[in-house]
Amino acid sequence: MIRIGLVDDQALIRDGIARLIELNPDFSVLWQAEHGQQALTSIQQQPVDLLLSDIRMPVMDGIQLVSQMRQLGLLTPVLMLTTFDEHQLFMRALQAGVNGFLLKDISWEKLEHAIKTVAGGGFLAEPELLNRQHLPASDDESLPQLPADSLTAKEQQILRYLAAGFSNKEIAGAVYLAEGTVKNHISNLLTKLHARDRTQAVIKALRWQLI
Repeated sequence: MIRIGLVDDQALIRDGIARLIELNPDFSVLWQAEHGQQALTSIQQQPVDLLLSDIRMPVMDGIQLVSQMRQLGLLTPVLMLTTFDEHQLFMRALQAGVNGFLLKDISWEKLEHAIKTVAGGGFLAEPELLNRQHLPASDDESLPQLPADSLTAKEQQILRYLAAGFSNKEIAGAVYLAEGTVKNHISNLLTKLHARDRTQAVIKALRWQLI
């Protein structure tokens, strides 16, 4: 059972998403909140396996919520919902520690897949949001750009799967390697990209046009 916390300031939308989510017997909406501050209190009192949050909200928005969570050491995976006119917030959300980023007009099937992927430790973002023309210029990037040929062909292939939200096991099946070998490739990627985790690796790869 994947326990979910749902955050959206619009009650009708929030209720509709909750009803959809609970159509899947493997999902349960443990609590709902109308803004980030309320969610921050709820998640400390009732931990969940996934936080599904809107990005624009009063009192405390989605990005502020995730930043506060990470500062408190709360590592709950966060799946953020947004709209096309908010793509400028994509990088800020990822840098705050968001694990997935979806457009609100997605199908139920995509949302279901995203919940499973992100709750399982993966990273996922809609292809439209990964389009480089939407990414803001790098701010305060202290490291020089990494040449594309610094990565092996296999590392570049695995990096693309990381950006698409594949788990280690799924990548292993897709590239016909043992899961342990995939883990080694990912470890090498993090080292070469000077990234602390998979999400930061994807952010830097997007900035440096490696994917």
